[in-house]
Amino acid sequence: MSTPAALVASDLDRTLIYSAGALGLTVPDAQAPRLLCVEVYQGKPLSYVTETAAGLLPRLAAETVFVPTTTRTREQYGRIRLPGPVPRYAVCANGGHILVDGVSDPDWQRRVAARVAGECASLDEVRAHLLAVADPAWLLKERVAEDLFAYLVVERALMPEGWVKELAAWAEGRGWGVSLQGRKVYAVPKPLTKSAAVREIARRTGPARILAAGDSLLDADLLLAADRAWRPSHGELADTGWTAPHVDVVEESGVAAGEEILRRFLER
Repeated sequence: MSTPAALVASDLDRTLIYSAGALGLTVPDAQAPRLLCVEVYQGKPLSYVTETAAGLLPRLAAETVFVPTTTRTREQYGRIRLPGPVPRYAVCANGGHILVDGVSDPDWQRRVAARVAGECASLDEVRAHLLAVADPAWLLKERVAEDLFAYLVVERALMPEGWVKELAAWAEGRGWGVSLQGRKVYAVPKPLTKSAAVREIARRTGPARILAAGDSLLDADLLLAADRAWRPSHGELADTGWTAPHVDVVEESGVAAGEEILRRFLER
């Protein structure tokens, strides 16, 4: 088997796929792109790509090792139906799981669990702190993902300015990181990274180079680990002005950015 030219590791939500609230359509309705639904939740359409992006995805899968790389749990990832063949590899739970033909690699699970246990405060401690400092006036839900990390669903407009920064400072000393994405505040152990999981897949598949894309602070390590990377002009990285020499910013935002990122992948 020949060595693949590239491994493409891409975040999903707000990078390749978009909910109705994140589409960011700015053109007149009559000029809006046609959309394809790629995720249904509780019987209702939830996530979309443009029709043009839907045509690019099978090409990408045919020409590269395409690895969806997401903070979603395995269950949440399982709802997504991207055009083209089902990717052989996927990264879920921010690097906590490497899926191989849909099944989580048990050796990788053990390696991740050992690092988190040895380097970080416990999930119980972090959850207790989150609930203690969050105000019920703007806290909508609290969730645990795969027994690996926690997140809050919040009414973002009601959150006090500086609250996330204070939480991040508290978490830093305990081996955890914090990320604000849309209405979700994530608390994630620092050893739990997308880049580590993608490097492991690259070790197994032997690509000539790694290309990546993402929009949040949880994607920053992935973008830094790639040979070439892109981020949209929206999202947490854009809000903080994050950049790196080999990371390009696509001018588009919203669902149009997802389409443009796929074009960039194929060009490279």
